[in-house]
Amino acid sequence: MRKLTLSLAAAGVAALTIGTLHAQGGPSGPPGAADTSRVTAGTYKTDAGHSLVGWRVNHFGFNDYFGIFGDVEGTLELDPANLAGAKVDVTIPIAKVVTASAGLTDHLTRAGQDGRPADFFGPNPAPARFVSTSVAVDGTEAKITGDLTLNGVTKPVTLDAEFTGAGAHPFNMRQTVGFEAETTIKRSEWNLGGFIPMVGDEVELEITVAFEKQ
Repeated sequence: MRKLTLSLAAAGVAALTIGTLHAQGGPSGPPGAADTSRVTAGTYKTDAGHSLVGWRVNHFGFNDYFGIFGDVEGTLELDPANLAGAKVDVTIPIAKVVTASAGLTDHLTRAGQDGRPADFFGPNPAPARFVSTSVAVDGTEAKITGDLTLNGVTKPVTLDAEFTGAGAHPFNMRQTVGFEAETTIKRSEWNLGGFIPMVGDEVELEITVAFEKQ
């Protein structure tokens, strides 16, 4: 899996925080670990501030460009005794797309010029939504199939997901579970075909989500 380097600053803050806790006699190790025995049944809600969808697309055949959608919100219904019955329903605020280029970010949400349709999402795009329809579990990995609604179009998508950690959140003490997932979609299937083939049709999505028990 090609990882997006999205959290260098966050890692630095985390290191400082953990060091401070250690000096104060607090926990010195990671509060979450990939230990499935830590997972408890219940309804979970995303920790929106730490849940991201990264996207990657080829630019003119020269290199890949990427950006992120943050503030992912949604719920997870989870029972370790019946993992195949898990249900995920998350919403991604497309209007909050972030890239390293202010010009590109503006272009992604800009209205079409001279009466033409928008090149990409256009102004005030509706949030995207993924609702699972089935979960097939294999150890700490799973294939999560569901319906992705984006730009007014709903199509099935399968996520290759991996359990990455569970345990009590060190600050609010809520039971938390974490997952990473990836998939590739063709944006043209969601009527987002601007500049194809100069800008790639295939978009790699890489997802990292933390869910807190309610």
